[in-house]
Amino acid sequence: MLTIEGHEVRISHPGKLYFTREVQLSKLDLVRYFLTVAPGALAGIADRPIVLKRFVNGADAEPFYQKRAPSELPSFLRTATLSFPSGRTAEEVVVDSAAGLAWVVNLGCIELHPHPVRTSDLDHPDQLRVDLDPGPGVDFASVRLVALETKAVLDELGLRALPKTSGSRGIHVNVPIQPRWSFTEVRRAALALARAVERRVPALASSKWWKEERHGVFLDYNQNAKDRTTASAYSVRPLPDARVSAPLEWTEVPDCNPADFTVLTMPARFARIGDPHTSSPVDSAEFVDHGIAGDLDRLLDLAARDEAEGLGDAPWPPHFKKGEGEAPRVAPSRARKTVVKAAGEKLDGEQPAAVKPARTVRTVRTKMPLLTIANSPDKEVALAGLDRWKTVHTDAAALLAVDDVLVDRMRGRSSIWYRIRVNLRNVPEELRPVQQTPDPDDDPTRPAAAPGSTA
Repeated sequence: MLTIEGHEVRISHPGKLYFTREVQLSKLDLVRYFLTVAPGALAGIADRPIVLKRFVNGADAEPFYQKRAPSELPSFLRTATLSFPSGRTAEEVVVDSAAGLAWVVNLGCIELHPHPVRTSDLDHPDQLRVDLDPGPGVDFASVRLVALETKAVLDELGLRALPKTSGSRGIHVNVPIQPRWSFTEVRRAALALARAVERRVPALASSKWWKEERHGVFLDYNQNAKDRTTASAYSVRPLPDARVSAPLEWTEVPDCNPADFTVLTMPARFARIGDPHTSSPVDSAEFVDHGIAGDLDRLLDLAARDEAEGLGDAPWPPHFKKGEGEAPRVAPSRARKTVVKAAGEKLDGEQPAAVKPARTVRTVRTKMPLLTIANSPDKEVALAGLDRWKTVHTDAAALLAVDDVLVDRMRGRSSIWYRIRVNLRNVPEELRPVQQTPDPDDDPTRPAAAPGSTA
């Protein structure tokens, strides 16, 4: 039992190991870490509803997501009622104190996932979030360069930004804004920003939603859609070295290394310099009070110019209602295109007709050479399936580029699972394997076969 600011917090199974590979850390070690950096961690989550991402079996096991607050909460915690695109609502936990922080860590929440809103206004974000997500084989130097280009665009638009390592392979850039715009408008602004950065460094940055179209560093504009969250500052990520999401000064970005910031090193850094994002009036609420919070009008003007030039909306996450002006929500590998042919011309696979008109129009499916190799809730099991496929198809596997292997982290309603695909674009047609039943083929979203079914 811990006494924190006058509140008692029980830590169950305090000696349970959460990290066992490069470092050895127990649940109690993680609670003590968060208490050490509590002022910084709370700056990112206080007065915000959070999604509970629970690693109940340690960092090496898969977590599950819990939106709804447990039925019994201690007096030092409160809730806020959020509505979701599905029409459902949920009472989500709001953590405002160090005691509350220890309480959610005891549930296994080593990553903190706040929504970009305050409890006083749940419909208008006070942050625009830029998630720089590197593709396979993309080094961190490229991520840093894209982050600096993102800052340059924001500077030109009069918007201040706060960088932090994601705690994994990327960088997050949070832009405090006035809570005047809806989630849809903030996402629209984020898409315009992603496209602006892509135009500046097209070889490094991508705004494309579909993985098969991306290259370099993806600016994930959809993190600004309602009900999406990202790991906040000081969150512990489930990597072998217990890496954490570290707030940075912009002067640190050009040379920063995410591996430098871990549960073991962050307390000393925090004691030495404090939290770079709260050492000045930089928290979103304080930005509003000081008149510094950003105005999105210029970024939305940029979005309007893009739209006037034919760049409509980009795909939303799969479970969202299709937006007005959104392009067809289908991967390019499954897209259809219209083919116009002259009289007498025969398309592949088409049977000759007795009489042909002068011109005909036919819709045909174009496919990128993608194969689904494995589906599993366990990433390591899915990757083992990929290894087996490579062993069988050695000639094709030898021709794959790093970014030809697509590891899709699929998020369900309360859990995640992994789909592994390969793009055979670099493999000559005569060497391309055909699609077979994935191995393993454990897709948790697929309805179970009825009893007695042979499906």
